[in-house]
Amino acid sequence: MPIENAPFSKEEYDRRIRLTRETMAEFGIDVLFVTNPSNQYWLTGYDGWSFYVHQGVILPLEGDPWWWGRFMDANGARRTVWMEDDRILPYPDRYVQSAETHPMEDLASHLRIMGFGNKRIGVEMETYFFTARAFTTLAECLPGADIMDASSLVNWQRLIKSDEELAFMRRAARISELVIHRAMELAEPGMKKHELVGELYKTAVTGEHDSWGDYPAIVPLLPSGADASAPHLTWNGEALKKGEATFIEQSGCYRRYHAPLCRTVFLGKPPKYMVEAAEALTAGLNAGIEVARPGNRACDIARALDAELAKVGIERPNRCGYAVGLSYPPDWGEHTVSLRAYDETVLQPGMTFHFMPGLWMDGWGMETTETILIREDGPAETLSNVPRKLFVKE
Repeated sequence: MPIENAPFSKEEYDRRIRLTRETMAEFGIDVLFVTNPSNQYWLTGYDGWSFYVHQGVILPLEGDPWWWGRFMDANGARRTVWMEDDRILPYPDRYVQSAETHPMEDLASHLRIMGFGNKRIGVEMETYFFTARAFTTLAECLPGADIMDASSLVNWQRLIKSDEELAFMRRAARISELVIHRAMELAEPGMKKHELVGELYKTAVTGEHDSWGDYPAIVPLLPSGADASAPHLTWNGEALKKGEATFIEQSGCYRRYHAPLCRTVFLGKPPKYMVEAAEALTAGLNAGIEVARPGNRACDIARALDAELAKVGIERPNRCGYAVGLSYPPDWGEHTVSLRAYDETVLQPGMTFHFMPGLWMDGWGMETTETILIREDGPAETLSNVPRKLFVKE
């Protein structure tokens, strides 16, 4: 596939591979095998719904990477990766979901031919896409290799976004705005939740102008009333009810880049405790955004939020955010920095976080969240522009 058709410039891919190789060299890794589909995309551009089978990127310290995967997905690689066709390595379908053989046998053969059979090989052990059987098979087939854990090596290189990446995230943020505006427009007592979700999906995929919507890494989260005390419930066929709060957490997605956004709507007159909590939550978000400056730490954001919530007697035992950007299901977090009181990661320009201090209380809940960008100076920028408040529809 010509580089002109890739989603990013050759200079951008060169930057990414250089950063990854510098870290590989620090850890003495001779070749890296990447299975996380987000990391595959980040390094090569590969983009397909094929991550339910074994596939990955082989990155040595020199030369272009290889994409390795199922034979029927090789054409998808040819259509999406920036490398030439000779850097695509398909394996036969007889390896797929078989009890007798395993794709790692084919991968091990390629690694031996490349000269890495007795080298140090980094693999992503803590990822959804590299199984226990994959590890044991690879180790059995390469007894002379030193296989080490490199689970988040590429993830950490993704932490500071380039201008090209931020352009995609801004498009995603605009889609997130459209989704929340549509939710607040449509939500009313009697509306079935699955019908509301259908409208929100349509809005998210339709996008705006040339910013079409990709599928997000997480489905819409839309619990109401007592269900809103749980952060990860989705939807059902019940109707929205007067006297209940519903939070809508969804992310626009453009070319795999996300900018999550959440707001809560109360149908009717909200109780005093919920109004006070919403005001404290907004104050905490504002305080966290104010301290989200280069040179400060991730924990400073969490502590600024906690101080405002403590004024109304609310204590959150959970983190209040995480690094976000490029992702595939089942999670849009990047699995690096967390916004919590003991994460002392120093904030740098170009970092992006989902600042999401959800309140999941006894019998009720609410969420007001923002995707924020650490700027060169001053407080963080919020990528979306929706009022930070509890929306009330009486």
